[in-house]
Amino acid sequence: LLVGDFPVGYAGELHPKVVEAMGLPKRTVAMELDLDAVPVVENRPAPPMSPYPPVLMDVALVVDESVPAASVEKALRSGAGARLEDVTLFDIYTGEQIGDGKRSLAFKLRFRDPERTLSSEEAVELRDAAVAAAAEEFGATLRA
Repeated sequence: LLVGDFPVGYAGELHPKVVEAMGLPKRTVAMELDLDAVPVVENRPAPPMSPYPPVLMDVALVVDESVPAASVEKALRSGAGARLEDVTLFDIYTGEQIGDGKRSLAFKLRFRDPERTLSSEEAVELRDAAVAAAAEEFGATLRA
């Protein structure tokens, strides 16, 4: 096991004779880790929790099969702006309903304003802006 180029431990399957002699299950794996050699990650405070609720919206976009989902996600983020708190890809669909050379990417969008509760209308506007950015960049259309 390496951290960068520095070894911090070893792992591997035990020899069958060792496993048998010790009465262990077949294909037992052993590991040694030098915890002193593992870098300590600096503690960072978590961002403050917002007292305002998020607005969750799902959107399914039809794009060419060659368009990476990560690129569509990036376009959604850029189009929606700072109040888009998170984007999660939760489904990829291909089939007759979509058409040849196309696929549907379904994303969950989580919007939140840090200073107030978003209205449904505001969330729809943010979603539409996100979809418009994906449409402009990749020709994405909303799946019916």
